[in-house]
Amino acid sequence: MLGGGHLDLCCFPKDPLEDVEIWSESVDKVLSCKAGQIAFREFLKSEYSEENMLFWLACEEYKKIKTVPEMISSANRIYSEFVQTEAPKQINIDCGTRENITKNISQPTLTSFDTAQKLIYSLMARDCYPRFLKSDIYQGLLRRNDSR
Repeated sequence: MLGGGHLDLCCFPKDPLEDVEIWSESVDKVLSCKAGQIAFREFLKSEYSEENMLFWLACEEYKKIKTVPEMISSANRIYSEFVQTEAPKQINIDCGTRENITKNISQPTLTSFDTAQKLIYSLMARDCYPRFLKSDIYQGLLRRNDSR
């Protein structure tokens, strides 16, 4: 990552990123591919809100868990990293949602974080994503594609 919100392009494959143009269609298109995730995450870092994407990705992984012990340990990790008050990467959710997760964290289910994940998703879609499309990071990737 270079200063001033510019993306160090060496994190990306050298080929044109076919998907770059379609990222402007929806935040889902950005989140559904690895390169989109990298670019969006770098942008969020520049806005000091990277925890939103990290939490969203952690929830996506969490929902794929097959065993109870793994679910419990992963739920506790997500909780202590993102949800609990004063967590190192505390996400911005309402206190009702936070309290619900806290109340049920000792017996987590695969849907424990769904409400919080939806809130964070809509925050990213509504606030961060439109700014991402105007950012030097996204515009730079578009230009790089055009020049090939």
